[in-house]
Order: sequence, then C-alpha cells, then structure tokens
Amino acid sequence: MTIQKTSATENHNPQNHNRKGWLLWLGLGGMAMVSATAGGLLAFSLTSTPLMQADLSPREAAVFDTDHISGQGLQFSELTRPVNILVMGMSVLSTDIQSPHEQTKNLGYLPQVNSFDGLSDVMLLLRFNPEKKKIVMLSIPRDTRVPIEGHGVGKINAANVEGGPALSAKTISTLLGGVEIDRYVRINILGVSKLIDALGGVTVDVPKDMKYQDDSQHLYINLKKGLQHLNGDQALQLLRYRHDSRGDIGRVERQQMVIRALMEQTLNPQTLGRFPKIVKVIQSHIDTNLRVEELMTLAGFGMQTNGSDVEMLMVPGKFSAKGEFDASYWMPDGDRIAAMMTQHFDLESVTRQAFDPSHLHITLQDTTGSESTSLEGLMTTLQQAGYSNVYISKSWSEPVSETHIIAQPEDNASAEAIRSTLGFGEVQVQSTHHLDSHITIVLGKDWLQQQSTDLSY
Repeated sequence: MTIQKTSATENHNPQNHNRKGWLLWLGLGGMAMVSATAGGLLAFSLTSTPLMQADLSPREAAVFDTDHISGQGLQFSELTRPVNILVMGMSVLSTDIQSPHEQTKNLGYLPQVNSFDGLSDVMLLLRFNPEKKKIVMLSIPRDTRVPIEGHGVGKINAANVEGGPALSAKTISTLLGGVEIDRYVRINILGVSKLIDALGGVTVDVPKDMKYQDDSQHLYINLKKGLQHLNGDQALQLLRYRHDSRGDIGRVERQQMVIRALMEQTLNPQTLGRFPKIVKVIQSHIDTNLRVEELMTLAGFGMQTNGSDVEMLMVPGKFSAKGEFDASYWMPDGDRIAAMMTQHFDLESVTRQAFDPSHLHITLQDTTGSESTSLEGLMTTLQQAGYSNVYISKSWSEPVSETHIIAQPEDNASAEAIRSTLGFGEVQVQSTHHLDSHITIVLGKDWLQQQSTDLSY
C-alpha cells in the first residue's frame, strides 16, 4: 500500500524516484497497459485504434470526453490537461455470457472466459495531472452500494453487466460528485495473470498464509506468508483472495500492494525484451477507447513522474450492518467523498466546517509494550488539547521506530495538527487503515524517547 510521508526527518533519494518513473504503469490492469502498449506499438507499428473491442452507441460514446488527450501521430505528445481514466478488471464466468446449452457441462466447474461483459471485480479511477505533476489512483470497492440508472440500487460492479463501460462511467461519476471521465480501460482477469507472467512476475511480501478452495470456479488459493517472487497465477491468487474479516477492503489493500511492488521493480533489459509478449497479451485481453497516440502521451507523462508523486486512495465509507440489507455492502460516505474529490480531483470546493478536534475519532496503538498508565497519560494529553474522542486499541505485534500518525486522505490536515501537539512522529495517509477512526496513532520508540526527555525535566 502506497503511503504519503511528511516526516521532518524524511530523506528523498532522487535515484530511487527516477527508478520508479514509468514502472508505475506496470501495475494492475490499466497501469501495465499504458507503458507496455506504448513501447510495443512503437516496435510493431499497429494501427491507430487496435484495442477497441466494444461497440458503443453514439449515446454511450458521448459519456466520455471527445477531446483528444494528445496531439496527432505516433509520438510522445505533451499532456497539457488533467485526464481521468476508468480502469476495470473483469471477472467473467461462462454462465455470465452463455446460455445453459452452450456451456461445457463435462468440466464440472464454471470456467473463466475471455470476455468484458461480466462483473467488474476491480475498479480504479486514475487521474493524470500535469499541472500538479501527480498521478492519483482511486480504488472503488466492488461492493459499493449505489443507484444504477434504470436498474435500481445495487453493487457498483453490476453496472458493467447492465450497461457496459458507459453505464459504469456514469454510475461512478455520480458517486464521485460528477467527476468527468475521459476514457475507459477494461482488462479481463485471464489477461492479468498472463500480463504479470509477461512482465517476469512480481516480488511481494504476502501478509499472511492464504488458503481457499472453490471447486465451482476451479479457484485454488494457497500462498504462504512472507517475501517471495510470484508468477502470474500466484499473483492473481493474492489479488482475488477476500476471505478474511476485511472482505473487499482487504482485497483493495492487496491490489494496491501489488501495484506498489510492480512500481518498485527495477527496469532491466529483460523487461524491455518482453514487449512482444506483453503486446500480444494486451491485444487479446484489453478493451479501451484510448487511441494509440493518447496511450503514448500518458506513457510519456508516466516516464517523467516520480514514484513519490503517485497517491493511492480508496472511496471512504463503512461496511453495512449485519442484516441491514439482503447483501453485504460498502456504504460510501458522501461528505468525505466530496472533500476527497475537492482535494485530489479538483472538483469545485465544498463547504468545510472549521477544524474542531472534538469531532475526530482517534485510536492509539502501542508497539513498545509500555504500561497502560503511559497510554492513559498520552490520552489525557490529547484530551486536554481538545481531542475528546480518544480510544486505546489492540497493540501491534511488530515494533516501529518512529510513531505513525495515520490519517484518511481528507484528514491529513488534522493529522498534521496532532503531530504539532505531540511534537514527534510522522504523518502517513492511508485510505484503508482503521476505517472506524479518522486518525490512528501507532506509537513507536520515539515516543519512549520523548517520555524520557519529559521526565528529565
């Protein structure tokens, strides 16, 4: 998971940033497509629209911006305005597109098929912003409860089934306060595995043992905890696993983890030599209304962007209560979405209340093994500063050196204010951490040093 850090002691290594430049495109779905397609197209001189596999009606096509993103011709044109790209990862079973008599009954299971007509398991809205030299990746949980035009209220991943990329874009735009969506990209789940293989696999730190079996889909997940190099099938297991207490949100975290790992892999001659295989995968498993010159413009922008300038966010909200609906949903928080879209997508400003520390929910987590009286003392310090809703949570098992003051994206300013109050720690922005709190303070060794300093006086 990508973290924004604003510690006063943070060191920036330009070499590390430059290494990550265009590799951010080698992430899930559209991230990989942009750079790989651009390089491959230069090598193979494909036609100007090789990847469009859906027939959009004029009305559906009008959902997307008709202005060109880049200049004409096969060249890296300069990106001159912010662009929003909707990326969807499709998981399609044979039952989704075939009648019963067409299905292969002898298999005894429902195979994944190379189609774009099913549920969108992964949804990302990518913003390429040349004015701020930033790229924003907003993850949209597939279980988000939304109204779908003409089809009532349901999970947002069903919009593609009901109306393809145009209805998906309209639904997501409505959810996000009317944000404009310029283009779309759909990648079939079968292509994700092949694409990661084409890129040579990915090295990630699997957070825990993962084991799951679904004979109906031939889905077998068996991964061990720890740092390891995964092939395409193993990486797909990690991406699809969702059978834990965090459900769909845990899967969003793992998607962002894989993207970050791919960003951090060093570009090498072996990767460049894989372009023919990469392009072959893309041609078979990608559907997009991006033109070739537009793809190349986005790739050019990516090459000039440091890894530290990529922000990973998630639609804020909470899980629906048990028994509240006939299905489990992610309930979006409209006020926090509005604030996030103003800050990161440059929508018109929303009215924000003056900062009031009493409205914040703050969770304390200790990694140092300190006595409870020490934690209570810190709680008292925060309460005296006006933070009345402070709670002590279960301690972390792994100690950290520097205290982390972790905020949801729209609460970054509040986290900075808390750091000023405490006088130590670093602010981090994570959209998936401790969803019931605005701020989580993970206490590290610097807190113990601060206590020692205070006692010396």
